[in-house]
Amino acid sequence: MMTGAHALVESLKREGVISIFGIPGGAIMPVYDVLYDTSEIRHILMRHEQGAAHAADGYARASGRPGVCMVTSGPGATNLITGIATAHMDSSPVVSIAGQVPSSLIGTDAFQEADVFSLMLPITKNNFLVRNASEIPQVVKSSFELATSGRPGPVHIDLPKDVQTAEFEADWPESEAKQTDPPKTDPNTISQIVEMLTSSEMPVIFAGGGAIQAGCSKEILALSELLAVPIVTTLMGKGIVPETHPLCLGMLGMHGLKVANKAVQESDLLFGIGVRFDDRATGKVRQFAPNAKVIHLDVDPSEFEKNVRADLPLSSDAKAALGMIVDQLLAKAAKLRKSERIQRIERLKMENTNDAVVPSQPISPQFAVKEIMRALDEDDIVVTEVGQNQMWAAIHCKISKPRNFITSGGLGTMGFGFPAAMGAKVARPDSNVIDIAGDGSFLMNCNQMAAAVENDIPVVVAILDNHYLGMVRQWQELFMKKRYSAVYLGERTDFVKLAESFGARGWKVERPGELLEAMREALKCGSPAVVDVEIAREANVFPMVPPGASLDEIVD
Repeated sequence: MMTGAHALVESLKREGVISIFGIPGGAIMPVYDVLYDTSEIRHILMRHEQGAAHAADGYARASGRPGVCMVTSGPGATNLITGIATAHMDSSPVVSIAGQVPSSLIGTDAFQEADVFSLMLPITKNNFLVRNASEIPQVVKSSFELATSGRPGPVHIDLPKDVQTAEFEADWPESEAKQTDPPKTDPNTISQIVEMLTSSEMPVIFAGGGAIQAGCSKEILALSELLAVPIVTTLMGKGIVPETHPLCLGMLGMHGLKVANKAVQESDLLFGIGVRFDDRATGKVRQFAPNAKVIHLDVDPSEFEKNVRADLPLSSDAKAALGMIVDQLLAKAAKLRKSERIQRIERLKMENTNDAVVPSQPISPQFAVKEIMRALDEDDIVVTEVGQNQMWAAIHCKISKPRNFITSGGLGTMGFGFPAAMGAKVARPDSNVIDIAGDGSFLMNCNQMAAAVENDIPVVVAILDNHYLGMVRQWQELFMKKRYSAVYLGERTDFVKLAESFGARGWKVERPGELLEAMREALKCGSPAVVDVEIAREANVFPMVPPGASLDEIVD
């Protein structure tokens, strides 16, 4: 016999959970009482529930394992919603658990009651309102299976307080909950793809976050090298192959690299792998890759035809399908048109690449990001906030491995970066983790510095400090005749003192020559740290495709 609270904790242990990010409250207190005696699970007390969700998300993205967050009912649960929506948009496996008022009070507007089940429906793969303690073992098992199977995503469990205290005789699931297996891949379809790839003149591989989730980096690189096909990525696909590889052209889209956009626009075949063809990647859809046939490989068939018409859609596990494609190519031993394709790639790079960044005073954000990257190794993790800082990082950070670049893509959630970096550091403690931040975005969840210090999570925040909500200011400059409305953050925030007030370390950088050493000291100090980098106030992110324009209309 055990209580529902004991059953929940035991179920989490059986799922391999070793870290939970959360904040207790009255409606979840029985579970926290059990955690008091549970040495196998580390609970990290966050300072706001949104941060708990982002930390669980960062943990999931860095590790590939589900991240777990836990809060109380009412405002505790509703504060999770932005973080869960962020995970949902980027297909990140998070299991969130919230206490709920006793079953008899549900629907009575009881103290700290909210209909969290309904609120979570549109932003989760599934969610559960547990009515009986005996359901808990299977609900937890199912939640973890759903979060990680097929297209990953968040799952929520709502747990009334009386269910937590009820006693029952536990019956642990003997077998795993049924997964949704990827559809079987038709060899004839694979043969069609092989024929399309070998016969086209200017094919391009277009890889997204789904490719990282599928773990198909080796297969994509093998396909690219076999056929000399260039690779472009979405923001979420950064790191699927080393961005220094000669066949990787980098990120495309609104703030994508000119060479990547040009390659797509000139292509006659676009092979989309784990991508949504979202508006920030495609620009004006009707003029996106206008001469290209499209192959769309994704585990989730609901993405087909949603934004871009596919000549050949294939719903399959990307790793398995790409493995079959590579095997057919090797067996076929066909004469491949590599030399012509390599010449085209070299021409594109020569005509559309300009990486020159020089020191300047005030510090340019491009220079700042490149100096930050000099302080890191290829196994280190770059997390970003949202805004100009995010795009400067996406453009100038050369990422070598999957899961080493973590950002809020679909929802674009300001305040995501710092708590997500904390989660990533908990997941991979041997890697340095840095949050490239804007001052506005960092301020939204800077209170999590207290949690980082108290829980000894040595994350470094590098703030590109321009005293503005920079991306909004840039758009107001370009499209609103420089009428800066409600974007100036002021001069008085001292980020070094703010860090020190929490017990963290802080550095202020105002000259280009100071930045690299400050970053190295911050990474070595063994404490959460902030490096506040004063950058040019009105620096803009370029290249840029104006909203509503095609990828051909890039401004650089």
